Amino acid sequence: MRIKHLFASIMAVLLLLVSCDEDSATLGVDMMPTTDLAVRHYQTYDVATESYAVGDSVLARTSKSYFGQFTDPETGTTVKSDFLAQFNCGESFALPHRIENDSCIQMDLRLFVENYAGDSLAAFKLSVYELNEQLDPNADFYTNINPEKYYDPAAEPIATKWFTISDRTISDSERWDKQYNNNIRISLPTSIGTRIIRDYRKNPQHFANTAAWLKSGNPCSKGLYFKLEQGDGAMAYVDIVQMNMYFKYYDEEFEKDTLGVSSFAATDAVVEATRFENSNLQTLLDDKSATYLKSPAGIFTLATIPVEQINAQDTINSAKITFIRYNDFVQSEFKLDIPQTILMVRLDDYLNGFFENYHVNDSRESYLATFNSSTNSYVFNNIARLVTRMVNEKRDGTATENWNKVLLIPVESTKDSSGNIVKLNHDFSMSSARLVGGIEGSSVKLEVIYSSFQ
Repeated sequence: MRIKHLFASIMAVLLLLVSCDEDSATLGVDMMPTTDLAVRHYQTYDVATESYAVGDSVLARTSKSYFGQFTDPETGTTVKSDFLAQFNCGESFALPHRIENDSCIQMDLRLFVENYAGDSLAAFKLSVYELNEQLDPNADFYTNINPEKYYDPAAEPIATKWFTISDRTISDSERWDKQYNNNIRISLPTSIGTRIIRDYRKNPQHFANTAAWLKSGNPCSKGLYFKLEQGDGAMAYVDIVQMNMYFKYYDEEFEKDTLGVSSFAATDAVVEATRFENSNLQTLLDDKSATYLKSPAGIFTLATIPVEQINAQDTINSAKITFIRYNDFVQSEFKLDIPQTILMVRLDDYLNGFFENYHVNDSRESYLATFNSSTNSYVFNNIARLVTRMVNEKRDGTATENWNKVLLIPVESTKDSSGNIVKLNHDFSMSSARLVGGIEGSSVKLEVIYSSFQ
């Protein structure tokens, strides 16, 4: 019995020692006042900013196409745009068995306009050309694409069209009907549709899928170039491009003659490549009293984070930077929108394929901010991870030439059903913002809160 009591006593002492060893590491700390551990500091630093010329060359990865020309009434800059597009042929594509004379009776293109900037009554002339070189579906295309590599400028267009974005050939009641989708209709020669129908009869394998269609040699199968010939005053955001063939056929189920239509559409499965040309941007780039954000494919803002002034020995708890927008100084019903979402990304990451590699903001080296209309600003609330990373790179000797530089880029995001951002693209809508900053302007402030231990 005494042995049992002795063993129990020894075990109790051992448990007590273990318990003390686990907890004693913070015993003194728990008893010390927190003011003896760390002191918090708040400090602001000037951030150098400048306008960054894009040079019309950004990745043209977008589900929309853009067409038109618009001169900004505030800055006098001009954006011109037209586009190239291929058409998808789904695996379910089929034509009726008994088409009258295997002939097309009507053929057209429809450009469905989701939105626009500028004057919807501005008149434009476009020409449509067949491509003679296929657009590589696996390639990245940029907004400075040269259409002449893909079509013959000496060839005759297959169609021309004068139009306004707001179709004045229809009645007001039809235009405001909820079922009406605003579109630009372009007539094509019926011979194009007839050739396609007759090739379907002889070579149905040409219509097995999109890849087969693109290689089929049919009219328009390589794609089309929608070329802007004349006009200024608006930019159309084209959501859907569709090519329609109309024909008469005998409906065997209902035993009667019927009007039919088959369509090819430009989708994500094929290439849509928009070309942008910006004019008169140099005046904005030469403005040292401010910086600019201008889309599409126009001007970004470059910021240099003053990392060398930051105390590398202290812990950065938070870092905040605010970019304030100047109000417009020209009043116009056609003034440009303000970029709603901007990306802050390290310059090297952008140059090394941020968009090409399908990256999204990670809140470590890239961040998003939305425009706040009440404060007229974009606020990046906590970029402490980014600043800390820069501090460490400088200390470790791994800093590159652009180690402390970030770009501000107008972007649009795609979200999944849970609201998570799954894709970021350049914002190609017409937008502009003049920001506080510049080499000779008011400085942008970086606000940092440190903790230093005593």
